[in-house]
Amino acid sequence: MKMILRWFPGGDDSVTLEQINQTPGISGVATCLPDIPVGEIWPLQRLITLKEMINAAGLEIEVIESVNIHEDIKKGLPSRDKYIENYIVTINNLSKIDIKCLCYNFMPVIDWARSDLAFSLADGSTAMSYRHEQVLQMDPSKMADVMMNKAQGYSLPGWEPERLKSMAMDIEFYQSMTTDDYWANMKYFLDAVIPHAEKCDLKMAIHPDDPPWPLYGLPKVIINSEKIRTFLSLNDSSYNGLTLCTGSLGANQDNDLPAMIREFSSQGKVPFAHIRNIKHLSSLDFDESAHISEYGDLDIFEIVRAFHDSGFNGYIRPDHGRMIWGEKARPGYGLYDRALGANYIYGLWEAISKMKQSSV
Repeated sequence: MKMILRWFPGGDDSVTLEQINQTPGISGVATCLPDIPVGEIWPLQRLITLKEMINAAGLEIEVIESVNIHEDIKKGLPSRDKYIENYIVTINNLSKIDIKCLCYNFMPVIDWARSDLAFSLADGSTAMSYRHEQVLQMDPSKMADVMMNKAQGYSLPGWEPERLKSMAMDIEFYQSMTTDDYWANMKYFLDAVIPHAEKCDLKMAIHPDDPPWPLYGLPKVIINSEKIRTFLSLNDSSYNGLTLCTGSLGANQDNDLPAMIREFSSQGKVPFAHIRNIKHLSSLDFDESAHISEYGDLDIFEIVRAFHDSGFNGYIRPDHGRMIWGEKARPGYGLYDRALGANYIYGLWEAISKMKQSSV
């Protein structure tokens, strides 16, 4: 297992590489080139420069999160072949800087949704929160502006302005698309890119839908064990895998996260994991919480033990953190709470390892 943190380059992050390198247990970062418009090729020289900068800070770069997929691919439009070819070139370029895992998602139009990016919790910290009825009442044509106004001046992955100009029209487009059509578009993409991922020794790891339930009539497919099995069956390559995000999948209280982890990780289908906790107010309303189990509804000990028991040897990062100790940062991506979460997870992993050794 390698513990990493997500980091955004180009001055788009309040957290520095030096601070990350000083965080115990962290070996590297998951990063991206957020200024490259969706669908365009990631230039090799830009990637080389990025790798050199990260390595110079004493960190590894083996995970990219994310190379977003152009909406035309998800829609299955004739123009998708051009964007898939660009994606393949980007995969080849990533392999030249020794990237081992590529996290991406296939969520239509909206990568993730929250009603508040800085909801005040009882202890005075703030966190991202989700209130289902509030989200449904948001005007899709104005949602991007609402989100960006709460972003503290940082970019929001999945809410890139060039993607969202046509949000309302894109949502309308999907009203006539069946789930079977959407699966077919996913398979078309996988069958095109996975052979190149295999040649490049680069694991593709799809992120679950966030939240994992219907929203605005959009197709939702990576939401539970049954749907994940369907997804993995679209292309049975060992390079077609899952970013298992406990916060996204855990929002649906019917999902048995330890069981899901044991099933898919033991199959070698989970090269990347996001671990975070959430506290439900109802089945469709929740706040993001501190990582420690008692602060949320997820048993992080059992989650970490399931990864350990399944022989997981991929990458883990603590996912979204709260804003604590007066920190001002990108929503969910401050240093302090994520550092606490990383060391909590790392401590659980060490304890489980030593418990197993002592029982032999």
